[in-house]
Amino acid sequence: MKFSIIVPTLNEEENIQLLLENIKSLKGDYEVIFSDGGSKDKTLSIIGDKHKIVNSKKGRANQMNTAAKVSVGEVLLFLHCDSILQKDALLKIEEKINKGYSVGCFNIAFDSSSIWMKICGILSNLRVRLRQIAFGDQGIFMKREVFYEVGGIPSLPIMEDYELSLRLRKSYRICQVDSRIKTSSRRFIKGGIFSTMWKMQRLQSMYRRGVNIEEINRMYKDVR
Repeated sequence: MKFSIIVPTLNEEENIQLLLENIKSLKGDYEVIFSDGGSKDKTLSIIGDKHKIVNSKKGRANQMNTAAKVSVGEVLLFLHCDSILQKDALLKIEEKINKGYSVGCFNIAFDSSSIWMKICGILSNLRVRLRQIAFGDQGIFMKREVFYEVGGIPSLPIMEDYELSLRLRKSYRICQVDSRIKTSSRRFIKGGIFSTMWKMQRLQSMYRRGVNIEEINRMYKDVR
């Protein structure tokens, strides 16, 4: 089974080397496509010619959709630049695909020893199981045909992963593979753990109520 690992980048020189080392350790058949939204730092030079790079209009949705168009994998895995996978991650996805699943994500754990960040990870995993909502930092994957069936990544400046899950869960069960993805807690540490968690819940509630997406995006930038 061929995988296409798609990573949107924008000025990620501090994180990209660790991701490159992590990707190199993965087992399975895969290509990696970095979709860059206009990095001004050393991100692209660090990647070099190790993997395919495509240039895209800024914005995660735009960048992921641009990369998907040139991908060749049977399964697309959308990965954040500050996330780390276990070596058997792709093999674990393949197991789920062979069992009949078409969409899923990983079990998330944050790179922090804080008990509150551990609780945040537990709640994030419960959200997938109970509400069928997966966020981008959990490493969303899907079969290529499913990607096109739902119209790709929703073209939104924010909440694209939330809206994607809402669309996917109408027809598919979003599974979690038996493998962990370790994700940076920098956003929570910078903004304050409780404050950031509360603001994210508020933004999701605003989105469900139909608040203008540009207003939500402005507030999200304040969170980051």
